[in-house]
Amino acid sequence: MTDIKTELSNYSLRFNQQAEKMFALPSGPEKRVVEAMKYSLLNGGKRLRPYLVYATARLFGKSFEDSFSAAASLEMLHTYSLIHDDLPAMDNDDLRRGKPTCHKQFDEATAILAGDGLLTYAFEILACSAYDDDIKINLIKLLSQNAGAFKGMISGQMLDLYAETVKNPQNPTELISHIEEMKTGCLLSYACQAGAVIGRADSSAYEALTKYSRCIGIAFQIADDILDIEGNQQLVGKTLHKDSSQNKLTFVSCYGIAKAKDMAKNLIEQAKQEIAVFGEQSNNLKALAQFIIDRTY
Repeated sequence: MTDIKTELSNYSLRFNQQAEKMFALPSGPEKRVVEAMKYSLLNGGKRLRPYLVYATARLFGKSFEDSFSAAASLEMLHTYSLIHDDLPAMDNDDLRRGKPTCHKQFDEATAILAGDGLLTYAFEILACSAYDDDIKINLIKLLSQNAGAFKGMISGQMLDLYAETVKNPQNPTELISHIEEMKTGCLLSYACQAGAVIGRADSSAYEALTKYSRCIGIAFQIADDILDIEGNQQLVGKTLHKDSSQNKLTFVSCYGIAKAKDMAKNLIEQAKQEIAVFGEQSNNLKALAQFIIDRTY
């Protein structure tokens, strides 16, 4: 089986080296917001989402360079969401990836602007990429939809805040599934779909990768919910035991730890089956799926 930790580490190093080149600092005092953007993006992280873009595109013979623009734009958008999620008005967190959150390292106003800056930069990168026009338009459309306020990540964030205010929701399992599908699942789905778009995958391959992404998306959120209870804060790199204190609806609060673990395990097995059509080429994606529930951070 592929050593996925080494694979992710090697990819992260290469990704970070390339991404760092994208942050030339302005000469004036406005450079502070670019410094905050760069700090947050390059402040560690698993690089799971950009790696998924790379790994899925590679199924269709595409290289690191071929997938980098889509991978970088996705990670910038994801990082913007983390900056805003950590703000006092949202999760009010002091730690992200084991280091001070953006608003703690800089200040709240700069953090808001840094998030805005990364969000807009994500689409600039795609718009200025070397992809063929049809691929470029498709990627921009997919990313804006999956990150948006109608059926995307912003919807999930809003539902997550709503769930904190409801003590006894009528259908808690349905609500937590809906939150996950949009808050976490949409960007993971986009990562796999983007690789397929870059590789000009046919409809059956695109569908297989979409199904795979949904399985790992739910499993990823379950694993996060479990880590909040059982994890080591130094390894996880963020404040733990906050879900219960903030009255958050989670898979663990709905199902209990034992059943949640079984659900995650079954989802990962299903994910592996969905991409079996790619044969040995899918070994890295299978290993990544297993890593999602075995990880300690």
